[in-house]
Order: sequence, then C-alpha cells, then structure tokens
Amino acid sequence: MSAENKIIFGPINSRRFGRSLGVDLSPSNKQCNFDCLYCELAPAATVDIQAQSIPVSKIIEELKKHLDDKMDVITLTANGEPTLYPYLDELIDEIDKIKNATQTLILTNSATLVDPKIFASLMKLDQVKLSLDAVSPEVFKKIDRPHTNIDINAIVTKVIEFGKVYKGKLFIEILFVYELNDTKEEVKKLSDVLMQLNATRIDLGTIDRPPAYPVMGISYKELHELAQLFDKSLPIHIASRTHAEPNNAEYSEEEILNTLDKRPLTQEDIDLLFDTESKKRFFTLIKDGKITTKSVGNLEFYLPSENIQRKRKK
Repeated sequence: MSAENKIIFGPINSRRFGRSLGVDLSPSNKQCNFDCLYCELAPAATVDIQAQSIPVSKIIEELKKHLDDKMDVITLTANGEPTLYPYLDELIDEIDKIKNATQTLILTNSATLVDPKIFASLMKLDQVKLSLDAVSPEVFKKIDRPHTNIDINAIVTKVIEFGKVYKGKLFIEILFVYELNDTKEEVKKLSDVLMQLNATRIDLGTIDRPPAYPVMGISYKELHELAQLFDKSLPIHIASRTHAEPNNAEYSEEEILNTLDKRPLTQEDIDLLFDTESKKRFFTLIKDGKITTKSVGNLEFYLPSENIQRKRKK
C-alpha cells in the first residue's frame, strides 16, 4: 500500500472521542520531536521538522473520499508529532471548508505550542488533546526523550496559556510509566499546573501496547490511587483499561459517596472497583437520587447529587 493510501484510517469508534476518522500526517515513516520510552512505534532519532510531507491537496482529496455525516471527529495525528507538518494551518482551513458538522481534533505532545504559529493554528480546532507526562525537567527528559533544546518549563507555560484562551474542548493526557512519573511529588506538580487551565477532561493512562523500550506500565488500581492525589475539582478520567484487573473491593454507601465526591467515576470504573454487594448499594443510591450523572465529552460520570447542588448555589 502506498503512503497516499494510508493517509486516512478508520473510522474508529473511540470511547473518548466518538466516531473518529484519522488523518496521518506522516504515513510513510516516524517523524517526531520526542522518542518516548512508551511509544508503540519503533525507536527513531528525534527531528524538529518533517523531511517528507504530503501536499494539502492530496490530504483533502483522500479525506473527501471517506468523510460522511456519521463522523464525530476528524482526528489529525501522525507516525510521530502531527504539528511538525509544515502546512498545518492551511490544512485546518481547508478541512473547515468540507467538514460540515464534524469536529476537528488534534493529538499533540504539546512541545510545539512554544511556536506562535502552531499555537495560533491549534486555536482554530474544535478539540485539542495535549499530552503532558511530567513537569519536572529530569523526569520529562527520561520519559519523553525530547529533541535538543526542548524545554519543559517553556512547554508548561504555553500549555497554561493555551488552556486559558482556547474556546474549544481541551483534553489533557498523562501517561504513567512505572517508577518514572508515578510519584506523589510529580502528580502534585502536574495537579498544580492543571489547576491553572480550563480542561474539559484529563485522561490518565499507562502502557497498554508493546513499548519501544523496556519499560512497564502501572496497574488500574495504581492509576486509581494516583487519580485520588489530583485536586478533586479536576475532571480526571482513567483512560487505560486494556489490562485492568478487577479490584472487587467492598464499599459502604458512605464510602461510595465519599469516593465519588473525591473523583467521579464511569460505569467501567464502577465495574472494576466494586464487588457485587457494593454495586447493589451503588444502584440503590442512584434510585434514591443520591447519585447523579454528568457528561464530559463523550463520557458519562457518576457523582454525588450534592455536588451538582453545591455548584448550582455558587
């Protein structure tokens, strides 16, 4: 199959983003400014520009063949970092002409937000997912293995700035690697940064595909414990469940409400965390009106009804 034929992939039914049609802006080879330890692609030397690029006209031509009104999002991604694509701004403008009600989404590692042109281009998108695996320079360098002269402090500054001015749906993704960024200290630093921006949802994940380097992910239980360390006002969601093992713990009604107060959970979280009797208590609390639901993006979360009432009073 030629590179041109691999530009468009999917549609994929994404639990987080809906029905997605993918656009690969580097289909022939990996071109990235990071060489992350956990990357599912083979290791490769980092770059700061794309040596090989596809014309915008070709991407639009291919996109028109596959786009229909059943798509929720057109997802800009790459074998590497999509914002390295040199004609990104023009591409976004051209997609806007044909997308109709479909939303545009990009999956980026955040590093190029320091470029004012990229910053401005991403502002045009309906949805943006920024990765932020670490705030500490030493942890960032170990886990994301960035290209020369990429400074995490500069990235964090721009992530905060973008999060304050962007009007679309902003998603943050943090991927935890065992014994690298899964410490209380790093989570506290991440939480402090995230409190300064207006994210629609913050997705916590871990390695669930074979990584480029010999590193390990953490368990669902450990992810859940880390989620509790973030400020309770943050819209945290545990995204990785591929290798999740049921916890099957017993929760009283009070413990269920307390857990949901600290961190709203999806039905999948409930299924993994609670034993059979706890699930019965959970459904009783729903029936009694003590637990309600709230939609965030494409996901539905359970939380105490009192939380909604408190926010309405403010």
